[in-house]
Amino acid sequence: MFILIFLFLLLNIPLLVSSITHPKCFWRMKQNNDKDGDLLTGCIFFLLRVQWPVGKDYFNHILNTLKTTKTPTENKFPLALTFSVDEVNRNPDLLPNMSLVFHWPEGGCTSVSNLSSFMPLSEENQYTPPNYDCNEEITCIMMLTGPNWKTSVMIGTLLDPYRSQQILQLTYGPFHKILSDREKFPYLYQMAAKDTALPLAMVSLMLHFNWNWIGLAISDNDQGTQFLSHLRTEMERNAVCFAFVSIIPVNMHLYMSRAEMYYNQIITSSTNVVIIYGDTDSTLAVSFRMWESLGIKRIWVTTSQWDVTTSKRDSPVGTSHGTLAFSHHHSEISGFKTFVQTLNPLKYTDEYLARLGWMNFNCEVSDSNCETLKNCSFNASLQFLMGQTFDMAFSDDSYDIYNAVYAAAHAVHEMFLQHVDNGKGHHGNCLKLHSFLRKTHFTNPIGEKVNMNQRENLQAAYDIFQIWNFPNGFGFKVKIGEFSPYFPNGHQLHLYDDVIEWSTGSRQMSPSVCSADCGPGLRKFLQEGIAACCFDCIPCPENEVSNETNVEKCVRCPEDQYANREQNQCIHKSVMFLNYKDPLGMTLASMALCFTAFTVLVLGIFVKHHDTPIVKANNRNLSYILLISLMFCFLCSFLFIGQPNAATCVLQQITFGVVFTVAVSTVLAKTVTVLLAFTVTAPGRRMRFFMISRAPNYIIAICTLIQITLCAIWLLLSTPFIDTDAHSEHGQIIIVCNKGSVTAFYSVLGYHGSLALGSFIVAFLARNLPGKFNEAKLLTFSMLLFCSVWVTFLPVYHSTKGKVMVVVEVFSILSSSAGLLGCIFIPKCYIILLRPERNSLEKIREKSSY
Repeated sequence: MFILIFLFLLLNIPLLVSSITHPKCFWRMKQNNDKDGDLLTGCIFFLLRVQWPVGKDYFNHILNTLKTTKTPTENKFPLALTFSVDEVNRNPDLLPNMSLVFHWPEGGCTSVSNLSSFMPLSEENQYTPPNYDCNEEITCIMMLTGPNWKTSVMIGTLLDPYRSQQILQLTYGPFHKILSDREKFPYLYQMAAKDTALPLAMVSLMLHFNWNWIGLAISDNDQGTQFLSHLRTEMERNAVCFAFVSIIPVNMHLYMSRAEMYYNQIITSSTNVVIIYGDTDSTLAVSFRMWESLGIKRIWVTTSQWDVTTSKRDSPVGTSHGTLAFSHHHSEISGFKTFVQTLNPLKYTDEYLARLGWMNFNCEVSDSNCETLKNCSFNASLQFLMGQTFDMAFSDDSYDIYNAVYAAAHAVHEMFLQHVDNGKGHHGNCLKLHSFLRKTHFTNPIGEKVNMNQRENLQAAYDIFQIWNFPNGFGFKVKIGEFSPYFPNGHQLHLYDDVIEWSTGSRQMSPSVCSADCGPGLRKFLQEGIAACCFDCIPCPENEVSNETNVEKCVRCPEDQYANREQNQCIHKSVMFLNYKDPLGMTLASMALCFTAFTVLVLGIFVKHHDTPIVKANNRNLSYILLISLMFCFLCSFLFIGQPNAATCVLQQITFGVVFTVAVSTVLAKTVTVLLAFTVTAPGRRMRFFMISRAPNYIIAICTLIQITLCAIWLLLSTPFIDTDAHSEHGQIIIVCNKGSVTAFYSVLGYHGSLALGSFIVAFLARNLPGKFNEAKLLTFSMLLFCSVWVTFLPVYHSTKGKVMVVVEVFSILSSSAGLLGCIFIPKCYIILLRPERNSLEKIREKSSY
């Protein structure tokens, strides 16, 4: 574990160091005589070794005697080569007793089409260094070609098989797949690192700034197609989409016929970010310069080769979005400006060098007079620069030349140390040098490793620059970050937020998205046939939430939670049940208490007047049983009110079933008693035994025993239990008692109904029997009311849910019990309390005699 931590810290040292060092800034001046054709150049240099010391006077002589080039831009490669060769020659550990010199063909850098006019080893181009002719044979020529890959391809193709074995070709400029073909170019070495990590670096930058809608313009060639393929793979992996892809044809006539189409494509697109990838001497460069000149405002993402192109146009300050350029990461080479100015101080002035390339300096954001670079005036920029110390920066191409010179020096040095070269024979010397060169690996003076084995050519790390164009041809760029493919995922990109904020005024850049983000509570709705980055936002379905942006599927809330109104979080549902604090619960509890008290009062009245005829005439014992059972019917409703538990869930249905059975069976017994009473007293009847033996009283015991048996079976097979209802009411979990078995519940109700129906039939048959205190009519009406309540209960109970179901059941219990109490006992209480004169034997006889 300690070793892993150590390695992680070791890998992050560059990022830690970069965070505490000064940010790197660069400035340059545009060349007034730049023309489009000036970019179509290729530069060739011949690198040779001599046996005598070479000083700065020699290089100054070479640079001054050659034909003046069209632009200062073409001088930067000879100057970089001169600096590199001089540094090697002054190194005592390399090539002792030997020096390197170079030859720059007359005419300097020229267009690619004119390169065939001079070739090495031809009679007219045989070269001997001026004033150094010692009649020694040139053993092996090392040629530096670039920066355009076409230059290197043309030179490599024009060399015949014999001459190709006498020349080692080293290329500077961007790495190109064609040049890595060992069959076509067996003696060619590319100094630039591979750009295989460039698509990943660009996509990482897009993800950092939350860009997912990107335009792309590439050249219609193998290199552009390969870049498109790799970039598309990385974008699809990270959910980034193409707004458009412009594949610019390399043929100028074909391009001109389609130029308006490419312009309309970019001007009508909603993207703010466009990637430019291709050669700077192609129709793509023509198209890019046209877009800039027409004032198209986009964030251009490209490579360092487009530095010159991006500084072509003057744009008003604050109107341009700037350019983001990816450059190969390398340390700065110090002393370049000093060396160049010692060659010719009058010619190589600061202004001349500023037009030649970028001037670098350490810039402190806090020292700038501008709060943001984007809105900085030209005068303020100059005032800021006047106080800085400059050095001339090496471009990627110049850095390749620097490494090429050192690679050649190391290979020659190693060959001579091994005593392989005998100084004779062109063929053998070049092949031997080739064998040493391909094995060469070294650390250059600025501490970076160089490996000439093309198969082991590592991926490049990148510096990321933001470039601004100011009026009067003044260009400024600042390093805003780095990318290294060798760091772990998630740590490969490192941006300097404070520098970005100083450069743009914000740590975030202009957005570039196809569709606005779907915020919390919404989800993406993708339409078929449209890019995945373009979508509509629709609300989450009911009881589903999303608390992140751009989710494709909302998350359903758990059963005990519900979605809030914004549908961005789940809220715990409140636990509800029919309690005494609810208006319904309080009302039902009050009714139960009142009916219970009234039942006790009626029972007290009957007990007090137990010797009166009206009490005796209707079997007062059955009346007592009925009143007590009704009292328990009212009281059992309290089992339904309050928070349910295991005990109350069992007692609710069992108590309800048993006490109601007692009440209804008592009514049946009273009805049978009335019927038997009149039947036995009628002449010729022989049923006196049933009255004497009090057979009706057994009806209660038998009926109750049957109900108890049903309830016992219910408890054994499916005991009622506590259940929750999370769906009946929004945002609430209702705690209810699950009956366990619906069949058992309806069996109990059905049994009640059968007893009530039997009582109703018997009472109906006895309704017209004579007798002052015949209660058959009262029993008939009470059973009719009882049956009506419970018949109505069934559909209402099935149409309700949750707490309302409990309310319906309790109300049915109270109303049916109150119906029995009121229909049977209120008329008797009326006679007992208000008409006592009718509660006497004389009145009974009078009524009976009619």
